[in-house]
Amino acid sequence: MRYAPLSMLLAGILAVAGAADSRPVTVKGSDTMVIMGQRWAEAYMASHPGAKIQVTGGGSGTGVAALLNGTTDICNASRQMKERERKQFQEKYKAEVVETPVAMDGIGIYVHTSNPVPALSLAQIKGIYTGKIRDWKDVGAPPGDILLYGRENNSGTYEFFKEHVMEGKDFAEETQTMPGTASVINAVTKDPMGIGYGGVAYSKGVKRVPVRKDDASAPIEVTRETVQDRSYPISRFLFCYTSPSLREEGKAYLDWILGGDGQKVVEDVGYFPIPAK
Repeated sequence: MRYAPLSMLLAGILAVAGAADSRPVTVKGSDTMVIMGQRWAEAYMASHPGAKIQVTGGGSGTGVAALLNGTTDICNASRQMKERERKQFQEKYKAEVVETPVAMDGIGIYVHTSNPVPALSLAQIKGIYTGKIRDWKDVGAPPGDILLYGRENNSGTYEFFKEHVMEGKDFAEETQTMPGTASVINAVTKDPMGIGYGGVAYSKGVKRVPVRKDDASAPIEVTRETVQDRSYPISRFLFCYTSPSLREEGKAYLDWILGGDGQKVVEDVGYFPIPAK
């Protein structure tokens, strides 16, 4: 019997290892972040020949579920993981999930460009979305029924808005839920009586209403400065969640995202980079 030379066996082992390393880094989750995620992937692969990054949306909740199930390397989320989700991860993998802030966002409050409403307080926005305020005349605009547009409940933006603006209260039944912020914006552009909310990068073709923390506060516009210093009342971080055992390819990709090239993509898309400090 003839045996293959040791060099051939080693070559075969290395080939198998190389094939394993060639698996794409998978990214799944937030629809708010999906365009930014795709741009990150395109720019990274262009500057790193051989790298493979696959990005899909579906909502932050979908991304978290995929991370818990082990079916994605990176979860994009526009909200923080909940304690029960962190506990599930800990129990399953015997390790703490790794949370990496990768960008900042200000959730915009959007109305039709013809709507003259000057500003809204957090209490007024809550009143509108709980159904207690139903007419535009009650918030400084001409009379007319307010029509509500929002996100589906697997959305991180929905979760963040419900916690930080609605204070846990339920949305009015007549709120029309949309599969993504782009759909919310599209609906508001066509509806003079409409109001919607979503990530700042999508605010094209609509009016973005300044927001007051309370009735005594000045209205604040969404800008890089007001989001980074958190003076805009609906500011938030956008996150990547990973396992501590993330492959080196995934770690290198996250490091790139946090570097100058990755943060430039954040700005180009319309979000705000993580403050240097």
